[in-house]
Amino acid sequence: MAISATVKENTFGVGDVVRVHQLVSDDKMDEKGSRTQIFEGTVIGIRGSEEGKNFIVRRIGEQKIGIEMIFPFGSPALEKVEVVRSGKRGVARAKLYYTRNKSTREIEKIYTRAKHRGQAQPKPVKKVVKKASKAVQKNTSKKK
Repeated sequence: MAISATVKENTFGVGDVVRVHQLVSDDKMDEKGSRTQIFEGTVIGIRGSEEGKNFIVRRIGEQKIGIEMIFPFGSPALEKVEVVRSGKRGVARAKLYYTRNKSTREIEKIYTRAKHRGQAQPKPVKKVVKKASKAVQKNTSKKK
């Protein structure tokens, strides 16, 4: 199970928000051409090995419907993969299928963990409380 992968010299990992540029051919009656279509979403899994390797990207579409696309690594239609937001350091698993049932707010925890992981945590300050000796306490109580 891979957590990170490289496609055409771009490295990304599970949990990253990526922008995938894919070449799409437009076959119309009069003219033949191609265009680049961009699909942006979170990488929820990388699976397979060598030639059969692919990755799954998920995004939330209109009316809160989840859209997933599977992109093969060896596809000639795959132009490039850009990392928009890194979240690889915040994931604890190789597959993020559990995010299908989570809200956007709950998914944001991945990115907050990624941001805080690796930063030095401040050490807690110990409070030093000096206790007064019993003799001093008795003297102060007698004066009143």
